[in-house]
Amino acid sequence: MKIIKFFVLLLIVSACKNETKNNTILPSSETESIALKYAEGFKMSQSDHSKTIEIIKAWPEAEKTYIYLLLTKEQAAKTTYNKADYDGVIITPITKTVVTSTTHIPALELLEVEETLIGFLGSDYVSSEKTRQLINAGKVRELGKNEGINTEVLLALNPDVVVGFGVDGVNKTFETIKKAGIPVIYNGDWAESSALAKAEWIKFFGVLFNKEKEADSIFNTIERDYLAAKAIAKQAKHQPTILSGAMHKDVWYLPNGSSPEAQFLKDANVNYLWSDTTGNGSLALSFEVVLDKAKDADLWLSPSYYSSLKQLEETNALYTNFEAFKTKNIYSFANTTGETGGVLYYELGTARPDLVLKDLIKICHPELLTDYTPYFFKRLN
Repeated sequence: MKIIKFFVLLLIVSACKNETKNNTILPSSETESIALKYAEGFKMSQSDHSKTIEIIKAWPEAEKTYIYLLLTKEQAAKTTYNKADYDGVIITPITKTVVTSTTHIPALELLEVEETLIGFLGSDYVSSEKTRQLINAGKVRELGKNEGINTEVLLALNPDVVVGFGVDGVNKTFETIKKAGIPVIYNGDWAESSALAKAEWIKFFGVLFNKEKEADSIFNTIERDYLAAKAIAKQAKHQPTILSGAMHKDVWYLPNGSSPEAQFLKDANVNYLWSDTTGNGSLALSFEVVLDKAKDADLWLSPSYYSSLKQLEETNALYTNFEAFKTKNIYSFANTTGETGGVLYYELGTARPDLVLKDLIKICHPELLTDYTPYFFKRLN
């Protein structure tokens, strides 16, 4: 009889313990949203017990919202949660990270957590000297080329989180990684519609690495410098006419007037010849249409991947018909590269729109920002 009572008591105590643990399932408490000024592709919130990141727009046509729960090791040890409610559960602090785009590198460095990087896809494209040192020292493993992740190597690294990006939500590799218990979180900075919105995704990394205050301070500085440069550009007395892009096969691709690239030009106070156009993606025009409108343009910016006047002419002699070619007023970021050939603009331009805008102002209004040296853009020789 005593034995029976003992087991009954044991069951009661066990039930009480389970009940206590169940009561700690993300206890109901006031949730505070983390403020965003420009970005529309994600939301973040925090309470006394957890943090949540919602990726609303992982890619331009995304219909699904991805929800991620962030818990400290201590919180995870004493709470339970319904995994079905989340697309990933991330345990902090994060000590081992894999990112999949060069645009993610600057955020890690600005927040001083680049040492957590243990794997990258296509490391030759990384231009930053700090991260290149980690790669050269063998601290960052190569995970593949051309978006083909080496799953075997990644699983062996066993990172705390993989920061990925998607274009349509169909990625079998990411599904394999998630099934192995490694959370994959989408970063949709590239899908934002403005330069400052893209830059604000540093706050996404701030939440991941428990550096919200640092991320907020960094973004505020970038925003302030961008707006100050924009105000200076308004002082210009002349708006040079601008041509952009170049031919691919028989089609000339250039930014539409509602694109972030065109917004840069507007904020630089120039006359972009296609500023009145709208739509998603680039404009696709014939050579004849572009020549008719931009033959006498003062400046030609970002002529695709071309790195010299000679290369332009050898590829298509028709390029020589533009006045900007004749006067050698063509500027590109293609020649500003890291030691292994990665184009710095593609890595840092998203995180530092203030530098991009200053470059454009210096090129288009040389009388302004007299002490500034362009960071990305150089004149083609």
